Amino acid sequence: MLKKKSISAGKASLVLFLCQMISALDVPLDSKLLEELSQPPTITQQSPKDYIVDPRENIVIQCEAKGKPPPSFSWTRNGTHFDIDKDAQVTMKPNSGTLVINIMNGGKAEAYEGVYQCTARNERGAAISNNIVIRPSRSPLWTKEKLEPNQVREGDSLVLHCRPPVGLPPPIIFWMDNAFQRLPQSERVSQGLNGDLYFSNVQPEDTREDYICYARFNHTQTIQQKQPISVKVFSAKPVTERQPVLLTPTGSTSTKVELRGNVLLLECIAAGLPTPVIRWIKEGGELPANRTFFENFKKTLKIIDVSEADSGNYKCIARNILGSAHHVISVTVKAAPYWITAPRNLVLSPGEDGTLICRANGNPKPNISWLANGVPIAIAPEDPSRKVDGDTIIFSHVQERSSAVYQCNASNEYGYLLANAFVNVLAEPPRILTPANKLYQVIADSPALLDCAYFGSPKPEIEWFKGVKGSILRGNEYVFHDNGTLEIPVAQKDSTGTYTCVARNELGKIQNEVQLEVKDPTMIIKQPEYKVIQRYGQVSFECIIKHDSTLLPTVIWLKDNNELPDDERFLVGKDNLTIMNVTDKDDGTYTCIVNTTLDSVSASAVLTVVAAPPTPAIIYARPNPPFDLELTGQLERSVELSWIPGDENNSPITNFVIEYEDGLHEPGVWHYQTEVPGTQTTVQLKLSPYVNYSFRVIAVNEIGRSQPSESSEQYLTKSANPDENPSNVQGIGSEPDNLVITWESLKGFQSNGPGLQYKVSWRQKDVDDEWTSVIVANVSKYIVSGTPTFVPYEIKVQALNDLGYAPEPSEVIGHSGEDLPMVAPGNVQVHVINSTLAKVHWDPVPLKSVRGHLQGYKVYYWKVQSLSRRSRRHVEKKILTFRGNKTFGMLPGLEPYSSYKLNVRVVNGKGEGPASPDKVFKTPEGVPSSPSFLKITNPTLDSLTLEWGSPTHPNGVLTSYILKFQPINNTHELGPLVEIRIPANESSLILKNLNYSTRYKFYFNAQTSVGSGSQITEEAVTIMDEAGILRPAVGAGKVQPLYPRIRNVTTAAAETYANISWEYEGPDHTNFYVEYGVAGSKEDWKKEIVNGSRSFFVLKGLTPGTAYKVRVGAEGLSGFRSSEDVFETGPAMASRQVDIATQGWFIGLMCAVALLILILLIVCFIRRNKGGKYPVKEKEDAHADPEIQPMKEDDGTFGEYSDAEDHKPLKKGSRTPSDRTVKKEDSDDSLVDYGEGVNGQFNEDGSFIGQYSGKKEKEPAEGNESSEAPSPVNAMNSFV
Repeated sequence: MLKKKSISAGKASLVLFLCQMISALDVPLDSKLLEELSQPPTITQQSPKDYIVDPRENIVIQCEAKGKPPPSFSWTRNGTHFDIDKDAQVTMKPNSGTLVINIMNGGKAEAYEGVYQCTARNERGAAISNNIVIRPSRSPLWTKEKLEPNQVREGDSLVLHCRPPVGLPPPIIFWMDNAFQRLPQSERVSQGLNGDLYFSNVQPEDTREDYICYARFNHTQTIQQKQPISVKVFSAKPVTERQPVLLTPTGSTSTKVELRGNVLLLECIAAGLPTPVIRWIKEGGELPANRTFFENFKKTLKIIDVSEADSGNYKCIARNILGSAHHVISVTVKAAPYWITAPRNLVLSPGEDGTLICRANGNPKPNISWLANGVPIAIAPEDPSRKVDGDTIIFSHVQERSSAVYQCNASNEYGYLLANAFVNVLAEPPRILTPANKLYQVIADSPALLDCAYFGSPKPEIEWFKGVKGSILRGNEYVFHDNGTLEIPVAQKDSTGTYTCVARNELGKIQNEVQLEVKDPTMIIKQPEYKVIQRYGQVSFECIIKHDSTLLPTVIWLKDNNELPDDERFLVGKDNLTIMNVTDKDDGTYTCIVNTTLDSVSASAVLTVVAAPPTPAIIYARPNPPFDLELTGQLERSVELSWIPGDENNSPITNFVIEYEDGLHEPGVWHYQTEVPGTQTTVQLKLSPYVNYSFRVIAVNEIGRSQPSESSEQYLTKSANPDENPSNVQGIGSEPDNLVITWESLKGFQSNGPGLQYKVSWRQKDVDDEWTSVIVANVSKYIVSGTPTFVPYEIKVQALNDLGYAPEPSEVIGHSGEDLPMVAPGNVQVHVINSTLAKVHWDPVPLKSVRGHLQGYKVYYWKVQSLSRRSRRHVEKKILTFRGNKTFGMLPGLEPYSSYKLNVRVVNGKGEGPASPDKVFKTPEGVPSSPSFLKITNPTLDSLTLEWGSPTHPNGVLTSYILKFQPINNTHELGPLVEIRIPANESSLILKNLNYSTRYKFYFNAQTSVGSGSQITEEAVTIMDEAGILRPAVGAGKVQPLYPRIRNVTTAAAETYANISWEYEGPDHTNFYVEYGVAGSKEDWKKEIVNGSRSFFVLKGLTPGTAYKVRVGAEGLSGFRSSEDVFETGPAMASRQVDIATQGWFIGLMCAVALLILILLIVCFIRRNKGGKYPVKEKEDAHADPEIQPMKEDDGTFGEYSDAEDHKPLKKGSRTPSDRTVKKEDSDDSLVDYGEGVNGQFNEDGSFIGQYSGKKEKEPAEGNESSEAPSPVNAMNSFV
């Protein structure tokens, strides 16, 4: 019982450790992260275990490894340290463990035979390579021997022995004659696996003196020739027939051992007359399907990828008409070690547990042994955290010193496996690998996945928050994945916002924000509807959509799930599809598909086209079927068919379609034969041999096709040789050592007779080989094995049947299988053209090393880091493919001021070759992107605070920021532009000495040494009063009114005086004052009090030709004033006005005035003729408007009209109300009714002088301009 308990406890402990291993750290494949983490060595490339080298070339023994810090390398040879420094012929490549042994400069390859092993070591452990056995290839000469002529009786068997010299690797054997032509082989004469040439029975034509065996040593590209063998066949009548006897193998049984995964080749060659036929069976089972092939005229049984299940007894049976012979080969499949579970690298945190598992199988069962840092674990330094349990190493409570590389060796008598796996103990604070502020966009009611890729040791805990200061996310509405991803199964509009991922372990904490935008789904709110339309009519399908305003939809129309016909009758509008002049072909289903970058919706409707209502007297229909079919004039290759047409049903028959049925090959299937015009009722039909024909006829008119006629009588044509050969013959290898010949088989009626087969022939091009042929049936593919890699072949496929062959086929050129290119492009150079474009050059690889069709070169390039900041990011490799033998290419879309790596690979039809060494290049600086944000806060009376974020893509080293700003008045006109340069290390600025209650527009951008980047704009307003006035919203698109306020301060200046007017919005009964001074002077402002609540005032005693500044204030409002205005005394400036001469009301008014003047002139003329006088002045004085009040010079009120020469009075005065105020609803300006003329100016006493006509002068405006609609009043009062 105690023993059972201990076993159960051990199993439980092992299960616990296995579970803990599953939770070991996974290191993300992030290149920057991998570059920073310490890592034991890992062997990345090494030479094969059995390495046969060319003795004429340098020996290169590969050993490449990676690790952090980079590993150092050492070698052993035949189990002892190999000091390469002591051998001048041996060098090691820099930053590599690859050895180069210089044979071409005096070294001998035989001197370096042996077993080599590489060790890569750094401070965290040592990894070792396989044992690499170096052997130079050998191609020895044939031993000289005296060959006696072979004299053989006709019908006897014969074996010509080759006995090639033993080479390394073994040679390829073939038989040729003196003319270097391959000797033909057949079921009677064939070459065995050992190279001997076997004759089952000799014939007189076998007599010749040049049977020559050749041995080709591929490694050294040499061919050795045996002395010619002479064979003379003499006749002995009669020739005696004999039953089969096996020439090889001998005896009744033999054994064969093969390794798992290899190709099993079994051979039986028999003598006999007639020539025996070989058949293979497996006793007690079936030959494996899909893996069994017969070669050498079925004398060789080939089973690929053998396994233990293929063990057993295989019997070959040789048979002819006189009897049979058989041989049983007992096959045993052994297995070199193969992996069940190879050990995997283990990354652990201090104090964690883990396991390394090494499981292998084989036959016999392999032995498992462990090494630590290349040393058997039994004699390796002790590690208390490590325990070895057979094929498992258990680690518990590891520490950083537990880091090491462990080797597992699984071996039996047939081979070994060696695997390195490191244990890397890391203590790392958390890192978040997902880019900051990454934007995710999803459609409402669909899942949202927010990434938070992380790494840390110990493994960090992940928490998610919504918003910067939100509470932790919990509940069923969220799914938290082990890789840190937050899933919102059903995202809603209120799911939009900022999400914060926090990763923490005992060594630290880090957080990252991502943005989620949830978009409204795209909907088709009015779908296309089912339509029935008459032929030649017009139809329209609607497809009205509703979508998220931030998404750009595209609408596609399909007909029957295909693109719309290329026809101008189909008109695609914004939300509809219109079909003009509808025809029967337009029948079908029409689908509207709406796509955005995030979703797609569709809706369909059916269109049915019907005929227009016909005239009742005429009925159009398809024709009736033809009838009374008759065959006459039967010949081997032709026959005449005649018929009687059916009723055409008011639509003339346009043509007849003749179809045929082949009752011999495809009964029940009708094929198109030909068609003739509708006026013809007989046709001469061409026929093919060996077809049992039946015919039928179909009539066609504009309405459609008739039903088929009754079939004719049957007519069977005679057999003949095939007329044609298979088409589309191709030769393309699927593996490096084969040639796959394919063709399109002939159809049944093309066979022209029974017994259709194909003769497949091939020979290597430009080698003067004889054609090798094989006859196959019921297939369209044949695989030629054992070919050299990627060599051209001449190929032809000929059809034959029981009556003979088709004409000689044409030859096509094919190629045996491609293999991956062997050589990487060299001399890779990069020329950086600008900050986003580079040009890469390379030397082309030798065509011989391509080993296939050269398709081009691929350039892999990726950004390593930004030179302006050391941000970590996921490396995304980009690939550019350059077709053909091109040796340069352009790399567009690079990021400025960044470090890149690239390599180049050659590409053939098989795939990519090895990569060239990584080439590092850097892009120069560029202009930055716009600052990430610009916020304007803390508005006061005369200052604003600006805060900004640095550009997302600085594209270089920032040198400064440029701030430009200018005021905006109430008519949206822009004032003078001010520019400020700000140091690059600043992120905020307080702008002072601004005008209060003024809107400003800001332009902000960053600069590098290359230039300025794109700018970001914003608007803000200084406040009017710090005491309780609401601040306007920053960035509002339209200027909002401030209350109370004084606006539209305008001036009209003469030489020594100026009239000031303004608009006021605020509490009633406010007293105003006007302040003025010389512009640019530091003198105190002069103040004038305005009597009453009028909105105008006249400044007197001004200096001519002087620029003045002026502003208007209101008493009792905490010193509230308007913005400043500047004017200059001197000649009156023309108003900036709208040309009213083209206004309709003005033209009408002028016509009325002209008519009135004409009437007055007529009256005056009549009065003058009567001798009377018209006292205009007296009349005016007598009938003066009672509302006109005189203006007094002391207070600016209205006074008498002046009669001075320079000041002509207007006929009409002001319409000021009796309370002497100007009502706001009457006018927006203070000078509304002072005149009706186009031009006007003020006298010194403040009275207004207007004229009905005068010279118009237009000058550019410099101040505020009214935004009112054009009118003569506003035009006169828009002084500048």
